[in-house]
Amino acid sequence: NANCSTILAPIPEAPPVIITTLSLIEEYLTVSLFIFNDNRLCLCYFTTIMFNIIKLNEKDNVGVAPMDIPKNKKIAKECITKENIPFGHKVSIKNIEKNSYIFKYGQIIGTATQDIGVGEHVHSHNLKFSEFTRNYNHKEIKEEKKHKSDYFFDGYLRSNGEAGTRNYIGIISTVNCSATVVNKIAKKINDFLKNKTYKNIDGAVALKHSSGCGSNTSGYGMDLFHRTIEGFKKHPNFGKVYVIGLGCECAQLSMFQNKINKINTQYFNIQDEGGTSQIIDKISKKILKQLDEVNSIERVKVPISKLKVALQCGGSDGYSGVTANPALGYASDIIVNNGGSTILAETPEIYGAEHLLIERAKNKKIIDKLQNQITWWKKYADMNGVTLDGNPSPGNKKGGLTTILEKSLGAVAKGGNAIMSDVLDYAETLKENGFNFMNSPGYDPVSVTGQVASGANIICFTTGRGSCFGFKPSPSIKIATNTNMYNKMIEDMDINAGTIMDGEKKLEETGIEIFDEIIAVASGKKSKSELNGYGDDEFNPWIVGATL
Repeated sequence: NANCSTILAPIPEAPPVIITTLSLIEEYLTVSLFIFNDNRLCLCYFTTIMFNIIKLNEKDNVGVAPMDIPKNKKIAKECITKENIPFGHKVSIKNIEKNSYIFKYGQIIGTATQDIGVGEHVHSHNLKFSEFTRNYNHKEIKEEKKHKSDYFFDGYLRSNGEAGTRNYIGIISTVNCSATVVNKIAKKINDFLKNKTYKNIDGAVALKHSSGCGSNTSGYGMDLFHRTIEGFKKHPNFGKVYVIGLGCECAQLSMFQNKINKINTQYFNIQDEGGTSQIIDKISKKILKQLDEVNSIERVKVPISKLKVALQCGGSDGYSGVTANPALGYASDIIVNNGGSTILAETPEIYGAEHLLIERAKNKKIIDKLQNQITWWKKYADMNGVTLDGNPSPGNKKGGLTTILEKSLGAVAKGGNAIMSDVLDYAETLKENGFNFMNSPGYDPVSVTGQVASGANIICFTTGRGSCFGFKPSPSIKIATNTNMYNKMIEDMDINAGTIMDGEKKLEETGIEIFDEIIAVASGKKSKSELNGYGDDEFNPWIVGATL
């Protein structure tokens, strides 16, 4: 934001030392005198250009600060900041009367709690959530048949036609009581694999959790749990699966002993096998004998139609809906347009923006399903003494997000612009290729557990605050919304979408970069979360209903 000219001497290669700085006209001209090691002097003057802000839609009466903007700085024609505006936060670009709507993305994000003048910081102190009628225009959509795609990835093709992006051995507990056993078996196998060369085996995964008992043996809560375990049992990222129970729990082993993945799944109860050490020894020996069989499958060229990508966000900030989320949406559209599938989730975090999904729903049936899910969530929240507008989290607010309406509008952008082919319940198996929405909480581990149970074999996770996340057996790609955070947490972030805001890349370029990374990671490239060892502790089935 500055023009620089030199007087008296050219600038040498050696770094200068500033000996004095004089601000002649605060907003426009700063003069600095430098001295160098060879005693030469250099006088530089900087003519400051007004600070930029991001206005996302013509209807908007607020803009987003792409940097920290001090008080009394010009940000637009006849617009001077009246207070400090933190980066990622909102600043008023019009006079806003008390009780009138505040617009961002051309959409309502809440109501002003007081009169807000031009240049004022707009956040929790003067903006509140307010309910309003969401209008939408919907017409029955006839999906065009997808043309044959030229995109492929190197995956593990399974006998049922599905394709894995990884080749793990899955050890699943049906109840918390078997969590220690599955963990010890996985550790034993992984310790053995450290000293061996099985190039096509990614390791053993212990899917342990705190559920499976203390509940009704039937009803919605048990249905969710059953679907979740079944989804992981047949997941294409597993070469072999071992399901382990205690023996007396509500989620009896017999619930899962069916034809799903019958060839590659075995079942055991601790009580039937004689206790902890006996079952660990027995299953470990079985797995070791089957390692050659698991390793025998190799990666082959698989069409992109076999990709199922979970679209997820966590630790969102004011840039999420400006950079990373719409860029991921662009990548999602590429996948869908070439026959693949993407799954958006987190029902409480599309609340207030659901009309944007409804407008592109394939038919009325799935619109009804989505609206019923939102109605259920309102009742569920009320029953537990909370409201859906209790979101965003403290970290979200620190990053510039004020209301759930604002957060949801940014979150929906991850789904791109493709037709919504289906609306799934939690952990329901994906049936329609294309863009899908899945009902889930906003809590990342629970939400992703449902998406992977639905069939997601890779995860794209956007973050503005720096969320650390991985999820075995599906690799997770982390996408930063801003360059500051990306540079601070570069060991955890795979892609920097902050380059969009920096003016270095267009949104479409970053979307293609994300798509290329999806193909690379699906083909075996290790994501940052995998390199850092994340993914063993995030399996978290959604618990609904009373714990008895």
